[in-house]
Amino acid sequence: MNRRPTVVVTDGGGKGPVRGGGSGGRSGCAGAIIALVVLALLGALVAAFMPSCSSDYTEQNASTVIREELAPGSVTETAYYTDQDGDWIHDPAALESGMRAFYEKTGVQPYVYILPNGTTTSVSQLTDLAEELYDQLFSDEGHFLLVFCDDGNGSYTCGYAIGSLAADVMDSEACSILATQIERAYNDYSLSEEEIFSEAFANTADLIMGAAERKQTSDMMGTVGLAVVGVAVVGGIAVFIVKKKRTADRERREQAEKILNTPLETFGDSDIEDLADKYEDDATS
Repeated sequence: MNRRPTVVVTDGGGKGPVRGGGSGGRSGCAGAIIALVVLALLGALVAAFMPSCSSDYTEQNASTVIREELAPGSVTETAYYTDQDGDWIHDPAALESGMRAFYEKTGVQPYVYILPNGTTTSVSQLTDLAEELYDQLFSDEGHFLLVFCDDGNGSYTCGYAIGSLAADVMDSEACSILATQIERAYNDYSLSEEEIFSEAFANTADLIMGAAERKQTSDMMGTVGLAVVGVAVVGGIAVFIVKKKRTADRERREQAEKILNTPLETFGDSDIEDLADKYEDDATS
């Protein structure tokens, strides 16, 4: 096989829905505890948000469509490729790792059929061949067949066929995302031939099936955010109550100290009786 730095890409497509190509004292302690709780919740919020902030470049092309994996039993598992060219696939395990990842996430089994270099550059011919090969290779409607042909001069052409069940997952947007990932991988000369298809399918699975997970993360972030606000409000009320009680206690102590430091000669008989009654009341309370 031969890939050159100058790449012109033509990606094929199918012809229909079935075949198509996130201060001191007790009040100080209470405040510290509340602050710790809020910080912990904020930490959880940040942790939930970080994946979407630190995701790699492919997230920019992630689908927002929530797709469901095909039900078990929709596919009779087969091999994953045919290399008619004979010089593309030398490490089947490297190829199949990403394709199996695609299968596990989508429920759709991918298959790559590689023609000898230079066979054709016609999208329609490759699409027709993909439709013909589908019925020869598979006995179910849960496969995605990609027919690939490199022209030997730095470009390639693809055609594909999709089983009627697989089409529920591999809609036009999903196929477009796959085409973009194949083009990206083809132009990455650090990748081996096997890794071109392996990475393209693995990345595509993440991009087209991640909407549900991203929505769950977003919902969780909202829930954690509400929890943080709730704890902050309750904490603020608790701190206010504690501080108000401490202020009242301090005022009562200051008043008692003032009375105790006042000579009894300054009180009249009635004042002394009232003071005695107050001490009795305080003693019984």
